[in-house]
Order: sequence, then structure tokens, then C-alpha cells
Amino acid sequence: MAVSRRACLFAAPAALLAGGARAADPAGGPSATVARFYDALLAVMKIAKHTPFEQRYQRLAPIVMQTFNLALMTRLAVGPDWTKLQTAQQQAVSDAFARYTVAVYAGRFDDFNGERFEVDPTPVNGPNGPVVRSSMTKSDGDKVVLDYLMRQGGDGAWQVIDVYLSGTISELATRRSEFTGVIQQSGADGLVRLLDERIAALRAG
Repeated sequence: MAVSRRACLFAAPAALLAGGARAADPAGGPSATVARFYDALLAVMKIAKHTPFEQRYQRLAPIVMQTFNLALMTRLAVGPDWTKLQTAQQQAVSDAFARYTVAVYAGRFDDFNGERFEVDPTPVNGPNGPVVRSSMTKSDGDKVVLDYLMRQGGDGAWQVIDVYLSGTISELATRRSEFTGVIQQSGADGLVRLLDERIAALRAG
């Protein structure tokens, strides 16, 4: 299986076991959002061995789009250079980032060997918003801790805007460090090419 610590990037009761996630907060609460995502991810993992990449991608795309605020995450990942991009360039980068995020989950969570997810039903109030703590326990007992920074949209739905590996490593900070250099050297088109190349690599396995 290709799941690794880095793969969990694009957080103890209330376990997501082999049967699915069960979070104790309201159905529309932050923890429930993460639990529903894990439910869908686990379902795809269980059939992944006999399911082509494109089918896994199509199955995961709706839940990824629902769970993650990809438009905001794109802007945050690009950083100050975002305002320098033309509208068409912003859209192209946003689309590529969304495709890449789905491809990461479709490409790297490509098997099931008894992995278990756990979601803390009580979010922690952080300076930038509520944080949902979760973990993934792999078949060898190794546990990967993931924290999700959440934001509530105007429609009341909670979405992920950042992921912290081991509780400290920000996915968006890592992306921004990389994206800034790419945009400064190759512009928006260069960043889109980079993301498309990585999608192709994930598709190829």
C-alpha cells in the first residue's frame, strides 16, 4: 500500500474502524465533516486494489470537493503572488490544485490492510479556528496524527482549510514554500504544469 506519512498530506475516542466513522458532534459539525471524508476514503481503499485510478478519482472527487475549501486553500498556498495573477490564471491554478488534491488521495490510498481512522468528536478552539484532531493507525501499528483546521462557510457547512501532519507541519505552509518559487521562476503556467506532472505520476502509480 502506498499510504505514508507524506501521503496523508494535500486528527480520542469516536473511532473510524473497519465499518466507518462515528463522530459525536452534530451532523453538520467540524468533526462530522472529517468523519464523513474518512468514511468515503476508507470505502475506496477497500476496493482500490481492483479499481483503476480513474475510477478511484471519480469516486473521491465529490467528497474531496465537499470536505476541502480548495479555492481558499489555493489562494493561501500561492500566497501574496495570488493577487498578481490574472483572473484566468487564478482559475487555471485553482483547477489544477483541485485536480491534484483529488489525485493525491486516489493515487496514494490505493489498498486496504486493516487501517483504522479515529476522529476526536470535540474540536479544539485554535487561534485560526476550530481544529479537528484525528489519526490513522496502519496495519503495523504505526500511527499518523493529522489535525484539520476548519472554517465555516456562509452556508453553514464546515470545510478543511489546512492539514497539520503530526500536529505541527502545515500542508499549506509546505505548499507555499514550493509554489512561491515556481511562480516566480515560471509563472502561473509553470505551476499548472508542475501540478499536472504530479497528477500524471500519481496516475501512473
